[in-house]
Amino acid sequence: MSIRIETIRECLEGVIPGHIATCDSDGMPNLAYLSQVQFIDNEHVALSYQFFNCTRQNVLAGSLVRLLLTDHRTGAQYRLRLEYLRTETAGPLFEQMKAKLAGIASHTGMSDVFRLLGSDVYRIRDIEHVPGAALPPPLPPVNYLTALRRATQRLSSCSNLESLLEAAMNSLAEEFGIDHVMLLMHDQAYGRLYTLASRGYPESGIGSEIPIGAGVIGICAREISPIRIGFMTSEYSYGRSVRDSIEAEGRVDGLESAIPLPGLPEARSQLAVPVAAFGHLLGVLYVESVDDLHFGYDDEDALVAFAAQLALSIYHHQHVAEQTEDVSSSSAEAPAAAGPALSVRHFAANDSIFIDDDYLIKGVAGAILWALLTDFVERRRTEFTNKGLRVDSRIRLPGVSDNLEARLVLLQRRLDERAAGIRLTRTGRGRFSLTVDHPLQLVSG
Repeated sequence: MSIRIETIRECLEGVIPGHIATCDSDGMPNLAYLSQVQFIDNEHVALSYQFFNCTRQNVLAGSLVRLLLTDHRTGAQYRLRLEYLRTETAGPLFEQMKAKLAGIASHTGMSDVFRLLGSDVYRIRDIEHVPGAALPPPLPPVNYLTALRRATQRLSSCSNLESLLEAAMNSLAEEFGIDHVMLLMHDQAYGRLYTLASRGYPESGIGSEIPIGAGVIGICAREISPIRIGFMTSEYSYGRSVRDSIEAEGRVDGLESAIPLPGLPEARSQLAVPVAAFGHLLGVLYVESVDDLHFGYDDEDALVAFAAQLALSIYHHQHVAEQTEDVSSSSAEAPAAAGPALSVRHFAANDSIFIDDDYLIKGVAGAILWALLTDFVERRRTEFTNKGLRVDSRIRLPGVSDNLEARLVLLQRRLDERAAGIRLTRTGRGRFSLTVDHPLQLVSG
C-alpha cells in the first residue's frame, strides 16, 4: 500500500461518518453510513457492528467491502478495500470502541440508538487517495517526540518515588500541555484504584478511589488497555451520580469514609492509559479536557509510551526502597508531646483511620499508620523501615504486587493535607521517621 492507515488516523475519529459499500449475492450494491472505524495497526481496522442490516448480511456472505473516509480537518477523502476477518464482542478492542461510540452517539443525539454489538475486524488490502481539493492539515499543538524525550529524561533523573510523581505531573503539564491529570495506583486486594497524584483540580483527591470497571479509568484498568473518548457522554463521566455511588459505599459506623474524586464536572474529552510493567498493572494515568476531541491518536500513543516509562520507574523505585541503607539511627525515645490530645480511631473491618472523627485513610495505608502509631504510643518508637513493615503481621500486605512504597507516599500526602500534627519524613533509602506533635488517644472501633 502506498498510504499507511496510521498517517490518516484523523479520519477515524467519527466526526464525519464513513461510508461502507457492499453487495449481495446477486450483485446488488448497498451503501450505508458507518458510525466508527477503529485503528488497530497498519494492516487492520475494526468497524462498529450495531445493527443486523443489509450491510451485515452482505459482509457475512463474503461480499467485497469498500470504505470511504473523510478527514474532518482538511476534507481529504480516502477509499479503503477491506477483507472481513472476525467479530469481537468482549475484550480491550471492544471496550475501546464501545466507549468511543458512546461519545459519538451523545454528540450526534443518537444515544438511544447507537449500541455496539461487536467489533468487526478487517484486513486492509489497499488505501487510495480520492482526488479533490483539500485544506492543509493544522499544525499539531505539541511535538510529541520532543515532549516524550524531555519527559522521560525528567523521569530518569528522579531519586525516589516522591520526586518521580512530581516530575510526572510537571512533565504532563509543561511538555504535553495537559492541564488536568490524575495518577491512580492499583489496589489488587480490594479491586480498586486509589488516587496517588493529581494536577489541575481545586482539591487533590489524594486517596479517593475508583472500582475496577467503573468509567473510563476502571475499564482501562480492567482491560489493561487505553480508553479514549472525544465527546461528552454521561455513560462514562465521573459526574455527581458516579461520585455519589462511590461515596455511598464509604461509611463506617455512621462516619463518612470517602474522599471526593477530583475531576472536571463537564469533561468532554477523556483518556486513560494503563501504567503496567512486566505484565502487572501498577495503575492508570488519566487526563481530561473540557474541549471536544482534545486528545487524538497521537496523544494516546505518546501517553501510552510515557506511562510505560513511568511504570518502569515506579517499579524501580519500589524495589530500591526495599533495600534499606546501612546507616545508624538514634535509639532515643521520642519526647513527650504537649497540648490537646488527638483521638485516632481505627476500624479493623477495613483498616480505616479517623482523626477526631474526620476520615483520613483506609486499607493497607490505614493498617500501616495504625501499626506505626501503636508502636509510638507503646514504645515511643519513631524510626521505621520498609523492610520492617513488609514482615509486620499487623499490616497484612496482600502479596508481591502490594505497592508498599506507593502506599507510604499516599499516607504521607494524606497526613500532610490533614495537617493534624502527624508526619512521615523520609530519612534515607527504605527508611522514614514518624513525628507526632500532640498526645495520642488510640481507639479501636
